[in-house]
Amino acid sequence: MKESTLQCHVADYLRLQYPSVLFHSDYGSGIKLTPGQAAKQKRQNGGRRAWPDLFVAETVISKVRQDDGSYNMYSGLFLELKREGTRILKRDGTLVADQHIREQHALLAELERRGYMACFAVGFDQAKQIIDDYLGGHVKETVEF
Repeated sequence: MKESTLQCHVADYLRLQYPSVLFHSDYGSGIKLTPGQAAKQKRQNGGRRAWPDLFVAETVISKVRQDDGSYNMYSGLFLELKREGTRILKRDGTLVADQHIREQHALLAELERRGYMACFAVGFDQAKQIIDDYLGGHVKETVEF
């Protein structure tokens, strides 16, 4: 399955299983762009080419209790979708040498540092599991201003 097809399947899943959840999928991800289109997309993404494929705009409080008794609160979920069989880590647990995966990993880590859950999802089943685990957390009540 191509990455663009995987994105469509994940978007369909979100629409069917979580109809009230807002999400955005990057259409330009995983497709061949002309040099001009690629430059425009990079410019529109803040000059970063490693931006994740999917964002779920739902704040949740994790069900997992931390050692200090607190719970993590996430401002949203970013997923970098990879087709089935893509290797992210070597057997020793370190990142593969692929420069693009390393750039994506660095951006996911920065997003996590800023309060988002952000990770790779290899294949539909893993993406579905991450989404279900995330949205199965306690959704934070909307605060009106």
